[in-house]
Amino acid sequence: MPDLLKRLGERLRAIPPAGVDFAITLAVLIGQTVPFLFTRRMSGPEPWTLAEYWPVLLSSLPLLVRRRFPMTVFVVVAAASAVYSLKDPDIPPQPVPYGWLAGLYTVAELCPGWQRALAILLSLAPGFTVSPATFVRSALTAGAAYVMGRAVVQHREYAALVEERAAERERARIARDMHDILAHGISVMIVQAEAGPYAVRNAPERAERAFRAIADTGREAQGQLRRMLNLLRGADSARAPQPTLGGLPDLVARVSETGPAVRLAVAGTPAALPADAEVAAYRIVQEALTNMVKHAQAATGEVRLDWKDDELMITISDDGRGPAPGGGGHGLVGMRERAAACGGAVTYGAGPTGFEVVVRLPVGEPA
Repeated sequence: MPDLLKRLGERLRAIPPAGVDFAITLAVLIGQTVPFLFTRRMSGPEPWTLAEYWPVLLSSLPLLVRRRFPMTVFVVVAAASAVYSLKDPDIPPQPVPYGWLAGLYTVAELCPGWQRALAILLSLAPGFTVSPATFVRSALTAGAAYVMGRAVVQHREYAALVEERAAERERARIARDMHDILAHGISVMIVQAEAGPYAVRNAPERAERAFRAIADTGREAQGQLRRMLNLLRGADSARAPQPTLGGLPDLVARVSETGPAVRLAVAGTPAALPADAEVAAYRIVQEALTNMVKHAQAATGEVRLDWKDDELMITISDDGRGPAPGGGGHGLVGMRERAAACGGAVTYGAGPTGFEVVVRLPVGEPA
């Protein structure tokens, strides 16, 4: 049932505004015509005339342009309803002034404050001059129509706010991805390029590996950047698979070829991680290794995955000095943001042999 209601709601929202206005006008016209079809004259068998029916048309048909001229339509519809109520009592009564309520709803939804106040005043004044009971009835019906119109405005503003915040979070996520991709790729290429001249003179085979690593790293960074740009454009290719824990062996191997000798260790029984946690784990390890290459001046390092019952703990350690005091830039902040978004946490600081980053991610759907 919820899925059926959801699909129904989506189809209703897909109806163009002109179609909605036509349906409302038709419903109001039918509702106000029904008394003429099932009510007989008290004074005789004569049929109803157009002169008696025209206020019904005037209080219904203007609703076709209610969005373009909301206040004008309301005044016309309200005046037609008032004229109808003041005509010969022999004509059939209208139990509910549908056209007037639809016009007031539109004013409440689309018009500025002073026009809304004027519409309320025009709606209540006739009832106040007739009788207290009529005034109370008019106040209740007018209040219901007005509240419904303002509720639609509030819902629309809330939906826009939620969408804006979602867009801000998406921009922040893309910015972190761009930082991680560029920082890692450029750092690896710089290290390889600096070592290239020495390797060419003393170890040609090592120079060949260095140039190959530069090309591979550049191609991978280019591919990931292309996916990010396609995501910004909304292209279908943006749906390409995101990096996961399965890519860590290749990532560690590339870093080992360019700088510190890093090894990958796994303990415990691997379990399923949510998709966002998989991406976060890969990006955090990538950023930690980038910092290791750029700042640590380390000779060795380790990436250790400890699978526990309710969490995955990732430890990235090295024998270097770590970032300068007060440093770390956007990379360490981005690590914490990524982990927090998945319900996890990141800590970093001095380790047993150098610098250490510890990541904790929940196994299963985050709370």
